[in-house]
Amino acid sequence: MKIDFVSDVACPWCAVGLASLEQAIARLDVPVELHVEPFELNPGMGPEGEDLVGYLGRKYGSTPQQIIERQALIRSRGAEVGFAFGPRTRVYDTFNAHRLLHWAAGDGRALELKRLLLAAYHGRGENPGARDVLLRAAGEAGLDAGRAAEVFDSGRYADEVRQRVAHWQRLGINSVPSVVVDDRHLIQGGQPVEVFERALREIVGNAAA
Repeated sequence: MKIDFVSDVACPWCAVGLASLEQAIARLDVPVELHVEPFELNPGMGPEGEDLVGYLGRKYGSTPQQIIERQALIRSRGAEVGFAFGPRTRVYDTFNAHRLLHWAAGDGRALELKRLLLAAYHGRGENPGARDVLLRAAGEAGLDAGRAAEVFDSGRYADEVRQRVAHWQRLGINSVPSVVVDDRHLIQGGQPVEVFERALREIVGNAAA
């Protein structure tokens, strides 16, 4: 089974969804190839980012109270799957993160780098597009920090990331997380473990039939 996890580091439900999906996969008795795929929620945002409350209010029409309530829900859902959310006061562009993730896929380390970047942003409020954050995470993921610096500074893989984002948009993906199984089946949202497990088992059963 091949699973493409289409997501953005800036998306809190993607942090919940990835943790939940991985736990569901661990319950299956079939081999799974899990790939992380890029999606941009904040394309073109400046490197300094934007205030979280102001950004969400402008983009979604959310009031400060609604944002507080939604963050409480996300923290609760994260705790259920072992992901600890910390304070986040700003939203950032993640294009550089996606470039490093694309590079890391070549070494088979993209999934681990993704986990570390989700923790850096959603757990500690760090800028996941910043050079120092990305290079530290690359090293922690077992990647060569020197090569990671070369990728970051050169701007490599920008075209490849844009092509992948466009690919998913052409297929109708406009929200994340989106889980695409065997290029045919779509599961959307940061679902509970049981929901992912049930859906994946149904796909396996239908394929066997």
